Amino acid sequence: MEDTVKLKHKGNTELIAHRGLSGIETENTNSAFIAAANRSYFGVEGDVQITSDGNFVIIHDNTTGRVADVDYVIKKTPFSVLRDLTLKPKSGQPPRSDLKIPSLEEYISICRRYGKKAVLELKNKMESDKINNIMQTIGKADYLDNTIIISFHLDNLKVIRKNYPNQTAQYISYMCDDKVFKSLLALKLDLDIHFGAADKEIIDKCHKNGIKVNCWTVDNIGDAERLIDYGVDYISTNIIE
Repeated sequence: MEDTVKLKHKGNTELIAHRGLSGIETENTNSAFIAAANRSYFGVEGDVQITSDGNFVIIHDNTTGRVADVDYVIKKTPFSVLRDLTLKPKSGQPPRSDLKIPSLEEYISICRRYGKKAVLELKNKMESDKINNIMQTIGKADYLDNTIIISFHLDNLKVIRKNYPNQTAQYISYMCDDKVFKSLLALKLDLDIHFGAADKEIIDKCHKNGIKVNCWTVDNIGDAERLIDYGVDYISTNIIE
């Protein structure tokens, strides 16, 4: 049976299961979230998108073609049609009827049941009312304090900061140049940076300014150990534990 790749030491670094335990289970499925939640991960990451009828689903791509045999555009397809899809199993695994696109409510419910941080990526640029609806959905489950909102889109995070001033949030970036750093300070955001661009200088600079650093997506033990030695706060990974 497949298992995670174990770190010998983690220091003070917390690990986040990227799209759930996607190294073992089909990404962004309840099975991947539960597999992560049953292990030592600090948080479980998922990607939220909006269907044509205004529902919130957990899926990474804008279309279903990579993870299912039918290719639908998420924003042009109603929830019921997307929900009816059966997703592809991991390579080499037999078909499974339980592999479905989860709702936001299901994802939050799993994180809550197992006491894991929900690390929720707002995948695309979203209208402010949709972002507020996402936050209200999480709020109804009484889980905002245990949710970290992340996004590549600074405008999404501006909405979060305006309407939820104390919400933990991270700006996803491929780098941390002066422009990115100024945005982090101005909006009181943490940094979610590609692991290849994360060096000790950047991490120390962030820490000196009260900014936590998450590195994505780290699947090599050597890279993980290097970042841990640098003192990174979080590592997002598909398989390392």
